[in-house]
Amino acid sequence: MERMLLFATARNNGTRRAPMTQEQASCWVLRRREKICASPALLTLQGSKTVPLGPVIALSVIAICSTMAILDSIIWYWPLDTTGGSINFIMLLNWTVLILYNYFNAMFVGPGYIPLGWKPENQLEAQYLQYCRVCQGYKAPRSHHCRKCNRCVMKMDHHCPWINNCCGHLNHAYFTSFLLLAPMGCSHAAIIFIMTMYTQLYERISFGWSTVKIDMSAVRQFQPLMPFSVPAFAATLFALGLALGTTIAVGMLFAIQMKVILRNKTSIESWIEEKAKDRIQHYQTGEDFIFPYDLGTRWLNFKQVFTWTGSPKGDGLVWPVHPKCHQHTLTIEQLKQKADKRVRSVQYQAVEDYNGACCPLSKGLQTFFRTPCTEEPRIPLIKGDTILATRGTKWWMYGDKVLNEEHNIVGDRVRGWFPRRCVEKCHYDTAASDSTSDKKVN
Repeated sequence: MERMLLFATARNNGTRRAPMTQEQASCWVLRRREKICASPALLTLQGSKTVPLGPVIALSVIAICSTMAILDSIIWYWPLDTTGGSINFIMLLNWTVLILYNYFNAMFVGPGYIPLGWKPENQLEAQYLQYCRVCQGYKAPRSHHCRKCNRCVMKMDHHCPWINNCCGHLNHAYFTSFLLLAPMGCSHAAIIFIMTMYTQLYERISFGWSTVKIDMSAVRQFQPLMPFSVPAFAATLFALGLALGTTIAVGMLFAIQMKVILRNKTSIESWIEEKAKDRIQHYQTGEDFIFPYDLGTRWLNFKQVFTWTGSPKGDGLVWPVHPKCHQHTLTIEQLKQKADKRVRSVQYQAVEDYNGACCPLSKGLQTFFRTPCTEEPRIPLIKGDTILATRGTKWWMYGDKVLNEEHNIVGDRVRGWFPRRCVEKCHYDTAASDSTSDKKVN
């Protein structure tokens, strides 16, 4: 490992860096181990385990909805009395098994990672690829580095906190199937909850001339196999709220995922395509950008993710492309956007300290309430820090903190959001005089 690092080179701003020394390589190895051990996507023993909150919440919702649906089915539609009751009960168990199967596969199969130190077989192709200083290797086409997993992910779509892992090449089908099955199962459970509450309350309602009373102590006509008391009613009502909320929220995520899958894209690639159109229009280059991985029909795109074997097509490194494109069409566009980003960046200097809080009340009410709704990190600032801002809103800005040479050598990169009131534009910055910079950031 260390021998490989001695000869590893990195690219920064289009220039190659000199080979690492033994001391620099050792420092990088220690930093790398620290980052991997701290990763929430990996279970490691470092004194104590950090329990991921996302999977705990997701599994709790599944457990509550499934358990209450099974209990309410026994009260409402006893499965041994009729054929319909048996079918209803079997379908309910079937939803639970399928949801958990796809959920755990999405979590533990993982998205697939680019090998550490990976480089293309043809060295000439390296000029079309981005270099990852953390993984000390090139990023294969369609791969991106995940800050949470600390690895370059094959065909990365996004990092999902609910499975505590990335959604990518190997688990995209499992993840999307989970997004389909969860609303279907929750819809079935919601019907059971509603019918149970309706039938049980109907048997306990007595109508008077001017009042309507509900007696929860007993049923007038028959006694159910399981008691339906006030706590049971409250639990069913709570489970109904979870089921309806999950159906709406997860159903919307499924629609978003199917939209990109039928175009053979990922969420990240959709954003890259939008930025490509913006770049071409801004500079009036006259280019005709064609997304390279759209195979022409929705069915062909669909089969790239969903197969009868459960494993997606391809090895995660080489992809079928549009006849007018090649393997590096998108990576070349990413390099162009990266260069354009450096041109448009504006240099700022911190004039106030900022502790990196998500919603800093001390920076003003507007800053507090207008915090960006994104998982992207906030970066703490100390008065005098230099930041290269690339985008922003009226109250917040996003950029890279300029680090010293020692941090650059080991591949550190600090970027994220910070309050606009904490920084001032550097008037001596040459890039700030470019009108395109002002249009992009201000």
